[in-house]
Amino acid sequence: MLYFEDFIVGETVSTGSIAVSQDDIIAFASRFDGQDFHVDPEKAKASFAGTLIASGWHSCSLLMRLMAESFLLASSGMGAPGIEEVKWLRPVQPGDVLHGRRNVIEIRPSRSRLEMGLVRFRLELVNQRGETVLEQVNWIMFGRRGSGAAQAAGDWLAHPPRYVPPVSPSPIDPPTTPTEPARFFEDIEIGQSFELGSCVFTADEIITFARSFDPQPFHMDEAAAKASSFGWLAASGWHSAAVWMATMVTHRRRQLAAFGPGQAPRLGPSPGFKNLKWSKPVFAGDRITYRSEVTDKRASSSRPQWGLFFHHNTGVNQNGDEVFSFDGCVFVERKPA
Repeated sequence: MLYFEDFIVGETVSTGSIAVSQDDIIAFASRFDGQDFHVDPEKAKASFAGTLIASGWHSCSLLMRLMAESFLLASSGMGAPGIEEVKWLRPVQPGDVLHGRRNVIEIRPSRSRLEMGLVRFRLELVNQRGETVLEQVNWIMFGRRGSGAAQAAGDWLAHPPRYVPPVSPSPIDPPTTPTEPARFFEDIEIGQSFELGSCVFTADEIITFARSFDPQPFHMDEAAAKASSFGWLAASGWHSAAVWMATMVTHRRRQLAAFGPGQAPRLGPSPGFKNLKWSKPVFAGDRITYRSEVTDKRASSSRPQWGLFFHHNTGVNQNGDEVFSFDGCVFVERKPA
């Protein structure tokens, strides 16, 4: 059992590995990120990526699974308040074999809760060629030795890291207001804000996601969750992020449908995000409504036919409480010359 006191600044530890198949990539993306370059091998050839690649949120979820297998399930881990930054450095493709690596970069006792401390990690996802495909920096909370904090006993790794949707998945519900047409880079307005849609997080959805990617007891078992600091079955933070992506994809489809005749602007991948915060837990039965606001944009120097726009994203529950936020960016096509 690892407690807060067991982590040493500078320590680096590698995890086991996960092989990623084309079916794995398509299964995750079909639920959470159904863009052509994640779900259709043929259409992916004509995309920005040029080939089928995994969703970045899938890569984050796989890294979470590797960390759970490696040390979190044998620790006094109490969850993470958010993610400082994620960089998607290289695409994950079918046939890749990925392993994780964790490096402790800072430790800090909690000032408000004497029974716990925080450890700041640099986490990496590395492919079979030794190339880093994802880099992530974040704090994780751990109980201190003698605090009594521990993971509930159970076979939490019984399911493989492959997403299998529940029999009756929750629908991604559209907003009540009309959606504006898709815009080329030049026409995107800073300050533009729009509702993406909403989704109810059922117990089945929460457990299904967690058993594949974040198999910590408070995401998997109602009794274990009640005995944890959450007090109730709570969704993985990566689940709430993946559902944000699902609402963004359905919003994008409505934008394309409203575009009318002519070739609509394409979106490319995202290079990463910053300042992700899980400000409150998402519990079973919560309806989360997601919004996005354009905060900046700039032309791409390396890809002159593309630009980047930056957006601040939030998720709010049925009580009006913000539960999720982050700052992201994504490539968007420029107007043809």
